[in-house]
Amino acid sequence: MHPEIRKDYIQEKYVIIAPKRDKRPHDVERPERARSAKEKSCVFCPKNINKEPALFNLGTAKNWRIKVILNKFPAVSLDNPKAYGWQEVVIEAPEHKPEIENLSDGRVAEILEVYAKRTEAISKNKNIEYILIFKNNGGRAGASLQHSHSQIFATKFLPPHLFDKSQKVQQYKLKHGTCVYCDVIKKESRGPRLIFRGKKIIAFAPYASMHNYEVWILPRRHVDNITLLTDEERKEWAQVLKKLLKQITRLGLPYNYYFHQVVFDEDQHLYMKIVPRGSVWAGVEIGSGLIINPVAPEDAAQYYRRAFGGK
Repeated sequence: MHPEIRKDYIQEKYVIIAPKRDKRPHDVERPERARSAKEKSCVFCPKNINKEPALFNLGTAKNWRIKVILNKFPAVSLDNPKAYGWQEVVIEAPEHKPEIENLSDGRVAEILEVYAKRTEAISKNKNIEYILIFKNNGGRAGASLQHSHSQIFATKFLPPHLFDKSQKVQQYKLKHGTCVYCDVIKKESRGPRLIFRGKKIIAFAPYASMHNYEVWILPRRHVDNITLLTDEERKEWAQVLKKLLKQITRLGLPYNYYFHQVVFDEDQHLYMKIVPRGSVWAGVEIGSGLIINPVAPEDAAQYYRRAFGGK
């Protein structure tokens, strides 16, 4: 296909989809997922982390399956009015080696359940306006420790681009009478960017993907935040997430995934973005703000569909 400028579903963000650029010569190393290194003393393994107070344990204090602890090196804190917020770490398994995609479907569904429980707890603080749940996998994606974990970051400050997004979503609803993401689900359910459509969950490569092999996972039901997911939705979400992450592992790429949750916006449509870190933003991206993506989302979707038995 020829290069094509595409606009985000709702915001003023533009991407140039330029598949031929991926064939240009390279003599500089591309970002790859770091190989596992032996750690003499992992701080998240039970023999060390059990000495620390837990915010939440799924299981018992000694025999936990998931443990949540306070982030010891926070960028924000409740006692700092100049950077007010809260940060915690979700240790996804007591075992050191497995990544989230190597856990059972039930264990991954439990991680989503813990995200919901912690979202509910943090939301009780009326000063918190924004909750970000995210995972960094691999050094190039920002991970500092290899033991599988994710984080929850909450602040009184709502990032401007999310305020802008909330406004545009509301403007769309006033104009069309529907949720923009519900409409996106209907459109992508029939298109070449569809990866998986189940009874409860849909996954697709977004039309204006900012990153190589970017994927979105959404509940097909209009759900405001993660606390409202049913057991069936969490289970199907876990199955889809595992298959997608395994495909990213086969690419050898680090990745991030995240949920945005604006506490006082009760009409959001929950979605998870999975962002493999194969993109390298250079002069065009930094200088102009235009993103060049050499992997068409239609091609990315075709790659991911293989994990679900599709073509």
